[in-house]
Amino acid sequence: MEILVYGIGGVGGYFGGRLANAGLNVSMIARGAHLEQIRKHGLEVESIKGNFKVKPKLATDDISDVPQPDLIILGIKSWQIPSVAIELLPIMGQNTIVLPLQNGADNYEKLIEILPPKNVLAGLCFIVSFLEAPGKITHAAYEPKIIFGEFDNSSSARLMKIHDLFDEAGIENHIPDNIQLEIWKKFLFICTVSGIGGLTRVPIDKIRESEYLLDMMKSSAKEIIEVGKAKGIPLTKKHFDMVFEIINSQPKGTTASTQRDIMEGKPSELENFNGYIVKEGKRLGIETPSNRFIYECLKPMEAEARKRAE
Repeated sequence: MEILVYGIGGVGGYFGGRLANAGLNVSMIARGAHLEQIRKHGLEVESIKGNFKVKPKLATDDISDVPQPDLIILGIKSWQIPSVAIELLPIMGQNTIVLPLQNGADNYEKLIEILPPKNVLAGLCFIVSFLEAPGKITHAAYEPKIIFGEFDNSSSARLMKIHDLFDEAGIENHIPDNIQLEIWKKFLFICTVSGIGGLTRVPIDKIRESEYLLDMMKSSAKEIIEVGKAKGIPLTKKHFDMVFEIINSQPKGTTASTQRDIMEGKPSELENFNGYIVKEGKRLGIETPSNRFIYECLKPMEAEARKRAE
């Protein structure tokens, strides 16, 4: 199987590295100094599950160099999906499978606006990892896991093929009964903590210590649940409680990747997180004042970051 991992940051670098380390045919799309280091010295992964170093079959920044892939794993940010999907079109085969692992609730929908729906799966992942330096990924916490499925929650031969592939690479993976619910469960957590983290610029432990900010997080989470339920996602109070158990268990100093992007002045997933809830709430007739406050406060910074990135 020809595998393309597009985006070799914390997510794509770790999972792509694991697949390459298992001897599979992995091509990687990376940029700049990171790409040069991978080409010259390989990709180094420092992991709590054991360090390793690999040389992928191909490392490039030119999609036309890549052999037609059977599986494309997207390790990009959710806001990059539309432009990357357009870039992928020329190398897509009739049976190419695209697996998004981004945070966000509507990545599948964004992909099928551009790519044929039959080529796209729904997915997400759990990992705490980041680009430490050019050519080096650090996996700092969490048991890495990929959750994926057909968007209609049907079973298929291709799901089992990918499941076996991940097993071969030693990647924990799961095909759930309801992939949309799994996506929204993670989205509920990541959206609740990311925007307010970027706004306050302090770790989760500092936010939860403030009664006012904790109440704002709870209000934000309740709005996300209401929007999800209006879209047919079976979220309940059990999922709300689970999110705040996770928030309360986070060690001191924990920050979310979107929060770090905001604090570093980089383009972030704000539009795909709080912005998405505000827009969907408006469309569905659901009030989202807490998410709107966070979104509107951060939107000018986001606009400036996007201008600098152009």
